[in-house]
Amino acid sequence: QVQLVESGGGLVQPGGSLRLSCAASRSIFSIYRMGWYRQAPGKQRELVATITTGGSTNYADSVKGRFTISRDNAKNMVYLQINSLKSEDTAVYYCKTDFFGTEYWGQGTQVTVSS
Repeated sequence: QVQLVESGGGLVQPGGSLRLSCAASRSIFSIYRMGWYRQAPGKQRELVATITTGGSTNYADSVKGRFTISRDNAKNMVYLQINSLKSEDTAVYYCKTDFFGTEYWGQGTQVTVSS
């Protein structure tokens, strides 16, 4: 079992930056893929970015060049650096992983982009 706790969300102006953090309750060293998803009001949850144990990353087209996912296996942490924020980035951001065939999600952290 894995518990995930996100933090770092908030209200930011367009063009601003935030760093989201995801703390895992167990070692993520052997967890192949960790990811960030988001859900905007009235929309389906969507993939933002994923990262594997080897450091391979994958991004949604809408965030390429602005978002960076990283992981620190020693600290059991996954991060999402988000830059050049746009109003359409407003959403609840979730950390997610699969562990022994079971999906685990965090409770989410709200990111609101507004002037």
